[in-house]
Amino acid sequence: MSSNNKYDTIILGGGLAGLTLAMQLKQQNPDISVLVLERRGDSAPEAAHKVGESTVELATHYLREVLNLKDYMDEHQLPKHGLRFFFSPKHKETIHKRVELGPKVLLPVPSHQIDRGIFENDLIRMDRELGIDVVMGAKVKDVIIADDAHTVTYEVDGEDFMQTSRWVVDATGRGSFMKRKLGFAETVNHDVNAAWFRVDWKIDIDEWSDDAKWHSHVEPGLRYLSTVHLMDAGYWVWIIPLVGDKTSVGIVADPVIHPFETYNKLDKALAWLEKHEPQCYHELKKKEKDGNILDFKVMKHFAHGSGELFHTDRWTVTGESGLFADPFYSPGSDFISMANTWTADLIQRDLKGEDIFFRTKFYSEVLRALYDNWMPIYINQYPLWGKTQVMVAKIFWDWGAYWSINTLLFTNNGLTDLELLRKLTAGPTSILQKYGELSRQMQKLFNDWGPYDTADITDRYTDPFDLDFLKQFQEDIVEKEFDRDELLLKFEENMLILEHIAAETFRLASNLAHGTSMEIAVDPYTMSLKGEKLESKNSKAVLRDAHIADEMRHMWLYPYPEPVTY
Repeated sequence: MSSNNKYDTIILGGGLAGLTLAMQLKQQNPDISVLVLERRGDSAPEAAHKVGESTVELATHYLREVLNLKDYMDEHQLPKHGLRFFFSPKHKETIHKRVELGPKVLLPVPSHQIDRGIFENDLIRMDRELGIDVVMGAKVKDVIIADDAHTVTYEVDGEDFMQTSRWVVDATGRGSFMKRKLGFAETVNHDVNAAWFRVDWKIDIDEWSDDAKWHSHVEPGLRYLSTVHLMDAGYWVWIIPLVGDKTSVGIVADPVIHPFETYNKLDKALAWLEKHEPQCYHELKKKEKDGNILDFKVMKHFAHGSGELFHTDRWTVTGESGLFADPFYSPGSDFISMANTWTADLIQRDLKGEDIFFRTKFYSEVLRALYDNWMPIYINQYPLWGKTQVMVAKIFWDWGAYWSINTLLFTNNGLTDLELLRKLTAGPTSILQKYGELSRQMQKLFNDWGPYDTADITDRYTDPFDLDFLKQFQEDIVEKEFDRDELLLKFEENMLILEHIAAETFRLASNLAHGTSMEIAVDPYTMSLKGEKLESKNSKAVLRDAHIADEMRHMWLYPYPEPVTY
């Protein structure tokens, strides 16, 4: 067995999480020594080998601004024109009759469609140019955690090697080496499955209709650059453009409604598309004679938790080795960005001799809280994917909450500001505590609202940036850097707006379901469509905000309610 000099950090896994963390560490401290061990022997395939081709605002900031990859992303990966959704289940053969949700014009915050194979291969090259040791074909056999230095044993081409390091980071993905070794895997009560493939041709949904009115909604070329979601009860189908005029197509579904065995092979997946998304299927068949389906992958039960995240014995988990939610809204690279940022901060502080015991515990608590606040977006929600009005309201809410809290915290370097985090998390009335309670209450509202959303709504377009408060939430991400006091004030302002959005959403849902007045006072933390008395009289009740009420007309697809009494 061969052994070499001690490293500061050994990263197990050379996928997106491990390679970006290595880059982050080296950019922060050029003197740090980092070893990346990747089991894959060759270059990553330019194929649909992983979920994660679409980034959203938080991860985009991490890649472009934290890792300084702005020029690379602009030159080598496709820009993304937001997330775009198509509802109206009765009109799956005529796209211009479906309700469409998505931005009409270029967004203030950039994002990207990423070919993960190309990107990871380029990251390996860039990491090596920074002086990071990246070993391919390295199968990790054991990790021994010790007080002074950890020992990692791995095999390359049949020969065993041993390296020591002060820190070990598990970025092995679903292989989750440290979870298996130490037994801290946690199950999550959310079961969805996926199948996906690439085709070697460009799928442009703008070509799916000649309807002039439909084309007039969006600037030319921008629909093609969106991450497209075709939706109905229990599933969504993604269409993601990639560099080189290739396209990724995926099915993600709740097995209670769409059993995995109905689409877990390529021929079954195509038959499934023919049945559930016939226009998508027929457009694929039109081009199939001129191109090829390049690959086919499946994954069962996406979501998983982790009993450990950042450990005081100087090891951490990041990426899919730790927490994973659901591919809807593309949060995977967001959680990589957050876990990597906390990991890098702990390593750098420790190497400078700082006592990081409290930070290590606290960062774990905050990451777990953010994950726990995020998961209700998905759990038991997939049946709603076929409810047009509920989904429009839900997506606007989910985006608003994400931009105004999660993303703003990250883009203003708040994750490692201990004083800021203390103020955001301390006590039952803290901002993050209220944010989590309000988020869970809203997801319950959407579930309870579902049975009342029965109309066949067609031929409508809704843009989140027609709502001033959503536009402002996103502009705040890029237009200004807030200091600590400004950021705390902004979070308080945003929470008040979110409370008013929640209350007005309840008024609309309650009016549709029960015919209640649009002027009722609502406590957004206790509101329920199942209550006997729907108006709240307690001190937390929110009176109607005229501006927000007027803005939310833009997302309301039913006839807007006239004043009524109950």
